[in-house]
Parts: sequence; C-alpha cells; structure tokens
Amino acid sequence: MAAYLELTFDLGPLDPQAAEDACWACGASAVTFVDARDDPVLEPLPGEFRLWPRTRLKCLFVQTHDAPGIGRALAAALGLDPALIGAQQLAERIWEREWLKHFHPLRFGQRLWVCPHHERVSEPGAVVVALDPGLAFGTGSHPSTALCLTWLDAHLVPAAHVIDYGCGSGVLAVAAAKLGAAQVHCFDIDPQALTAARANARANIAIAAELIIPSPRSRRTRCRRGHPSRRRCWS
Repeated sequence: MAAYLELTFDLGPLDPQAAEDACWACGASAVTFVDARDDPVLEPLPGEFRLWPRTRLKCLFVQTHDAPGIGRALAAALGLDPALIGAQQLAERIWEREWLKHFHPLRFGQRLWVCPHHERVSEPGAVVVALDPGLAFGTGSHPSTALCLTWLDAHLVPAAHVIDYGCGSGVLAVAAAKLGAAQVHCFDIDPQALTAARANARANIAIAAELIIPSPRSRRTRCRRGHPSRRRCWS
C-alpha cells in the first residue's frame, strides 16, 4: 500500500504564499516549489524568495482513502480546474538516501574526482575522493564547492596546512589531503557534518595526511592518517 499521496500543479499566475497556504489548509505534510522547465535562478538575496519563471508545486499528504476528495478540495481552494492537478501514490522510502541515485562521479581540474561509493573511477592517474555526504552539505555539485575543488587540484602546495571552515561532508578537506596536504583541520557547527566528515576521512584511508576533525560529542577528537596500514582515531 502506498504511504503518501503527492499532488502537483503549475503555479502560473497564483500568488505563491496563497498557494502554499491552500496546501497546508488541505492537510499537506510537505510543500515544495520546483523548477518546471530547467530555468536557472541565481542566488537570492538574504530574505528573498525567488522562484523560477515556470514553477510547479508539489504537496505531500499522508496516505488517505479519499485521494480524489483531497484533490477536489485543493482545486477549490486554489480556484483551479481539478483536471490541472496531478496525483500519484508514493511508497515509503529512505528519503534522505533517495537522491543518491542521481549522484555520479564528478571531475575537477586535471586529476581530482569526487565519486560516490556505488560507482568507480578508472582513469589512470586520477585522485579519487570516495564520498558519502550522509546528511551533510558537500558533493562538489554546488558551484562554490566546484570552484574550490578545481583550485585545489591546480594550486595546492605539497605539505600545505589547510583549514576547512564549514566543512560539511569533508569533501574539500579530504580532497586537500589526497592532493598532498600535510595537515587539514575541519570545523562545522552541525554535528551531522562532523559525523559525515569523519566517516569520509576513514573511507579514504590511503592519504598521507593528518585530518583533525572535532567529534560531535567532543571538540578534541582527531583522526590521523600516516600510512594506509595505520589508521588511528583518539580523543
């Protein structure tokens, strides 16, 4: 049995806030604004809510036996023809992992690759960061992260000491270590980020560097990578 009902409709001339409020009023558990036509939207200003030229709303409802009734109620609240509202049943999934099916190896510069654990990079001479971001930010797909990774590939000085503030998944820190940094310090205020960074440091064992990553429970925990055969973490 499906766990959720997803209703979708094009925003069109509707007021975004009024449309969102109508979804909540009809009992939605989640409301998402998505790009309906693959149009770019630049980074919004602080406090600004910028939408795409053609925007679609998706609203999720905990499964109910009256899906048609919810669709009609939402159409009435929006002033839309019910035929303009799409509906589909969704099964329960591990939602925080669902996006990984779209995560594929990414290349930065001449040597550096970021690769999810379920895929492989076979190019000779590749420096590969095996990555699972968990619940943290940082896969290399964001333009700012991509720029940093490309810079590291081209300009990192061997045996450099690196500080990664707001380390997220640890992608930049691990990349720096694999490219020849001698020591990398990672900092983040999100415990999930520190957890992911530590896991990614351990997953990339063949790095001749010392990665110092605070534990979510203690800011004094560090992980050291001296030789692939020596892996130590201590508090």
